[in-house]
Amino acid sequence: MPDAARRGLLLVMIEIDPAHEEEFNRWYNEEHIPERKGCPGFLSARRFVAVEGEPKYLALYDLENPEVLQSPAYQKIYPPSEWTRRISKHFLRTVRNVYVEVTPESPSK
Repeated sequence: MPDAARRGLLLVMIEIDPAHEEEFNRWYNEEHIPERKGCPGFLSARRFVAVEGEPKYLALYDLENPEVLQSPAYQKIYPPSEWTRRISKHFLRTVRNVYVEVTPESPSK
């Protein structure tokens, strides 16, 4: 895949203290996801809950490219808000990985 077409993916998995799970879901849905969806270069944002296994919560963010996470627009939303600082104290486990797409292009017919 040519460098110019390298899509990115941000994967975040979080295990939250069950006592704070309701607030965690409100924070994610009301603040965290909307901030990212509004950031140039973020193509989509989706959340999942595990049917089995841990961490319990998964978020996937499709990116125009991995460099979006170094952009000035992202840097403006990256410093944690007060709500983010408060809820993140209750994260029991966090996995955050950034990926670049390696899917080959389909051959022309």
